[in-house]
Amino acid sequence: MNKMILTEAKLFLRDPSSPIFAILLPLGLLLGLGSIPGFQEADPSLGGQRVIDTQLPVMMVIVSVVSMAMTGLPGVLVGYRESGVLRRMSTTPVSPVRLLVAQVVNNVAVVAVATALLVGLGNLVLGVAAPKNVLGFVGVFVLGSASVFGIGLLIAAVAPNAKAAPGIGSLLMFPLFFLAGMWIPRELLPDLARRIGDFLPVAPFGQALRDTWAGHPPQPLHLVVMAVTVLVTGVLAARLFRWE
Repeated sequence: MNKMILTEAKLFLRDPSSPIFAILLPLGLLLGLGSIPGFQEADPSLGGQRVIDTQLPVMMVIVSVVSMAMTGLPGVLVGYRESGVLRRMSTTPVSPVRLLVAQVVNNVAVVAVATALLVGLGNLVLGVAAPKNVLGFVGVFVLGSASVFGIGLLIAAVAPNAKAAPGIGSLLMFPLFFLAGMWIPRELLPDLARRIGDFLPVAPFGQALRDTWAGHPPQPLHLVVMAVTVLVTGVLAARLFRWE
């Protein structure tokens, strides 16, 4: 398994556009937007927090994870299916499931690096405090990432070709971004939009990261929504995925 992960990592880095996008874009946005004076002032609509305290860094973590999970991963996996890689592997002792696992591991490694850089450089450059509930933050990051990558695997299972896969991911990604508070903080969204977002995986992921970053425990509803998403998307992806 380790050899498979290493091989896929080497292939992964031959086309570094997706990992670079997942790491540099959120980091650049955090450092650029975070330097705006208004984002460094206490905002009453955020309970007295500054935008750079949790809102902006968490949204950049979400951008990194969701873009890799819903556009990068499905495109690669469907490309493997189109080119016959999965079919050829299914005739060898090496199970193609290992390839899927290796791909997920490498993608999660990229978003983990991106998140570490966002936390570290956000602290050094902008003075953003590190997450106060560290264990809770890490647990939410793992569970939330699993739920979003589950959606990515489901997209890979149903997408008709490699060109369509990122498009399907983008169609899902932007509404989920909105409901998570990407462009308007969730506190300012209409009640109905906020309530709908509570039952979709990305908004609970973002809110739970914000809660733990501020030192609070995540809300049980948000943990349940993410866990159910992992279960449902995992089962559906396993049932629907086509090797050829």
